[in-house]
Amino acid sequence: MSAIRAGQDERGSAAPFAVGAIGLLLFLGAALGVVGAVFVAHRTAQSAADLAALAGANALQISEDACAAATTITERNGARLESCEVAGEDVTVTVRVDGPRWLGQPGDPVAEARAGPTGPD
Repeated sequence: MSAIRAGQDERGSAAPFAVGAIGLLLFLGAALGVVGAVFVAHRTAQSAADLAALAGANALQISEDACAAATTITERNGARLESCEVAGEDVTVTVRVDGPRWLGQPGDPVAEARAGPTGPD
């Protein structure tokens, strides 16, 4: 008869653990990638909206078409102008950007911004 050495029957038991740990790390990395992409898309939309509203308000101050200026700036920032409203000296814009399409994301990020004078000089 041969004697069984201690630990001989446990040979290769680290492989399933390593595969599971690597799988978990890959899943967490993918999840962080999705969250990061959604965050970047939303920030892009908000930045485009802020700049478009400022451009529209500036154009309004020099007697130009506010919504045309907002549209130009929005397109230069890779977004689409959904709406542009001028109320007095204020310009309000709504902007949409193409968001990530992983895991059935519900829609594209939308942002709104308003710009106008702050008060008398």
